[in-house]
Amino acid sequence: MSNIAAIVGRPNVGKSTLFNRLIQERKAIIHESSGVTRDRHYGKSIWNGVEFSLIDTGGYVKGSDDVFEEEIRKQVIIAIEEADVIMFVVDVMTGITDLDESVAKILRKTKKPIFLLVNKVDNSALQYDANIFYKLGLPELYNISSINGSGTGDMLDELVKAFPEREEFQEESELPRFAVVGRPNAGKSSLINSLIGEDRNIVTSISGTTRDSINTHYNKFGHDFILVDTAGIRKKAKVSENIEFYSVMRAIRTIENSDVCLLMIDAQRGVEAQDLAIYNLIQKNSKGVVVLMNKWDLAEKETNTIKKIEEEIRQKLAPFNDVPILFVSALTKQRIFKALETAIEVNENRKRKIPTPELNTVMLKEIENFQPPSHKGKYIKIKFVTQLPTYSPTFAFFCNFPKYIKDSYKRYLENKLREHYNFTGVPLKLFFRNK
Repeated sequence: MSNIAAIVGRPNVGKSTLFNRLIQERKAIIHESSGVTRDRHYGKSIWNGVEFSLIDTGGYVKGSDDVFEEEIRKQVIIAIEEADVIMFVVDVMTGITDLDESVAKILRKTKKPIFLLVNKVDNSALQYDANIFYKLGLPELYNISSINGSGTGDMLDELVKAFPEREEFQEESELPRFAVVGRPNAGKSSLINSLIGEDRNIVTSISGTTRDSINTHYNKFGHDFILVDTAGIRKKAKVSENIEFYSVMRAIRTIENSDVCLLMIDAQRGVEAQDLAIYNLIQKNSKGVVVLMNKWDLAEKETNTIKKIEEEIRQKLAPFNDVPILFVSALTKQRIFKALETAIEVNENRKRKIPTPELNTVMLKEIENFQPPSHKGKYIKIKFVTQLPTYSPTFAFFCNFPKYIKDSYKRYLENKLREHYNFTGVPLKLFFRNK
């Protein structure tokens, strides 16, 4: 099972800088302005052999100064409910503020591990100043510097020990796991009820009736797999930012522990930012995906409606849009069994292995037909291709100047792989290495 650590705190204390350092990428944009791409605040990190997901909650706070406190309070409450470990970041340069005290007051009530991180402690003098934060009444205090990384190693040593031990069900480990994900009230529980033929899950028109992920062993019509219903939102929040943040956090564990995700989208509302955030999570975790436009029985239709809407969806999902898109109705059971069959096909695509001799015969010919563009007079030669033994399809291209391969040429190679082999619904990873 996955572990989740959430970074909380008021603006401008260095949460995004810490996030970037822990995931070892510059994914989070270090800026206060609203409208930053939401999926950039989710990343993966590993320390001492323990892998965990990292959420920068600060990226979801939006509003003017007079509503900051209320918004941050909501983010902290969500993080407490959904994360395994909370990292509370404060700024040694400004000392304790009213906002820090209000966050600490909420955190003191939880039984989950809380790590108080005093940021921007770059010298011994500031280490003395950091002692004032003991006043917040939190047990674990660590002096760190997000900029240069000092103190983060000791903090991470203790953080990975704080994750709870989870029981794994060995008897089901070999079965493929199909997760039903999507924004609240998209019809996830209704789909599972229709598939298994009983009201296993409570279904209402209220968003977020499902509180926890529910596993269902599906063994019918010659199929054998685990269906997972993603938990929704417990309370209907007033601010759309919180709704998005909450549902994305709740979907993370389900996505990470699945093989194929059935992404439910309300056909009456179309593809929204929240759907794209979950879709990007699926892609980042290299999971198979089937897009289901649910409630199709209620949508207004004209001639060529499906074709037109499908084109619009693929444009929004680009660049990775080689995915099956089905128009279904969980209520009337329209095409729901087709959705299962498609998910099984996508899972087979995910496990597809191509022999190295065959792969080289096909791809080196395509490379010869369209050579990589030269870089500053240096000609790039790709000599060998192989598929790596990984969970999802991953390919290594060996060449003389791997760092000069342009993104446009990487897309060309991916398109040719998809043209020759069926990888529909599965993200591909391409690596370029020195020969």
